[in-house]
Parts: sequence; structure tokens; C-alpha cells
Amino acid sequence: MLRLAAVGRHYSDHQVLHDITLTVPHGQLLCVVGPSGCGKSTLLRTIAGLLPTHDGTITLDGTPVRGVPDHLAVVFQDHARSLYPWLTVRENVALPLRRRGLPRAQRRAEADRILDRVGLTGAARRHPWQLSGGMQQRVAIARALVCRPSLLLMDEPFGYLDAQTREDLEDLLLEVHRTDGTTIVLVTHDIDESVYLGDRVVVLSPGPGAKVVLDLPVELPGARDQIATRGLAEFVALRSEVGRAVRNR
Repeated sequence: MLRLAAVGRHYSDHQVLHDITLTVPHGQLLCVVGPSGCGKSTLLRTIAGLLPTHDGTITLDGTPVRGVPDHLAVVFQDHARSLYPWLTVRENVALPLRRRGLPRAQRRAEADRILDRVGLTGAARRHPWQLSGGMQQRVAIARALVCRPSLLLMDEPFGYLDAQTREDLEDLLLEVHRTDGTTIVLVTHDIDESVYLGDRVVVLSPGPGAKVVLDLPVELPGARDQIATRGLAEFVALRSEVGRAVRNR
């Protein structure tokens, strides 16, 4: 579904990404981790078409990425800055549907449908600044999902949240992924989160010129649970392997 072939990007003479080659099949949840500042967010923005590649190619469903593709959605880390404070929650969520030319009544119905799914049924008429950080990020996720994207990109979406809210949203994401089969690429600095969420974990090396140093399938038994899954010997072993790769040990 998504293919990166020898992708590179630089700023002047500073190499950020070097020879990134990945293939992401339909329906996979891929987590990307690496040391702080290695270029994870740059990689995600390049996949999204928000930044151009300087080397190599990116294709989505066989089509080269030049600009932001249709049927793609991005959830950014800073949920407070990604929502429009003068719009209601429902209006924020429905905004992408205006670009598709849907009538107002249909936009409202779709927004209400997805708000119910992310647990925000009673918040539709409120404004983002009236919500907690966790609720704001639920709004951002709802806005990304309302268009039923084939590829969802997430840039450290739970990084600013407290531990309980973070776990709740991790489980929401797993439910969405299991139900919809959406292909997801999620950038995180949290090693435990990458193993808990991912079907696969890719580790980038430190910069400059970050490259893939580990491409690890995650095979954990049964449906995932915040307590039971994290206590499994398989989880601990995978977490250790990813941790060693991140720390170059």
C-alpha cells in the first residue's frame, strides 16, 4: 500500500533521512521509534507529502506522492494547536467533509457518528478550549477518521497526555484499527507504546542521516490488554530488543 524506496531528505548540508526503504501492506499498524531528534516527524511529514523528498520515491497505492494525497489523514502531536478554537467540536470534525462537497446535514450526521465512536457524544456543541487535553486529542482523531482514510499518519499523538488518558486512547486506536482495517503509521518516542500498539516496529538510527536499523514484526498472542499484554514474557523480550536498537547496544 505504501512504499518508500531509498528516501532521503536534507536541510542545506545537513542530512536528516538517508536511504529509508520500507513497504507497508494494507491494514498494518506500523510504529516508528528512534532517538529524539533523529527525524521521525520529518519522515512522517514526507510520507504525507507535506515535505518533498530529496532522494528516492514514495508511492501510495502505486501512485507517486507529490503533495498531500487524497484518502490520507494526519494526527499531529499538539492537539491544542491543530483544532480551530472558534469552531465547535462538531464543526472541527466535519471540516474535512466540506472539501468533498457533502451537504451540511450529511456532514453533521457523519461528524456525530464518529464523535459517538470516540466517546464524545455530549461534546459536539462545545468548543475545543472547553475540553481537557485528552478530549481535544479525541476530537483530532475523530476529525482524521471522519473521511474514512485509507492511510492514517500519527505524529506522537499521545505524547502530551497523562498515563491513564494515554492508555485509553491507545486502546481506542487499536479498536479503530481492528474494526476498520485502516493502515496506520505512528511515530512515537515511547518504546513500550510501540510494542503494545504495533503489528511491526521500525527503529531509526540517530541523526544525522537517520536510517532503518531494526524492522521487527510484533507477534503477541490474543487481543491486547494494558495490564495482561505488558506482563507477557514476549512483550518484555520485544521491548528489550527495540530498546537496545534505539540505544545502539
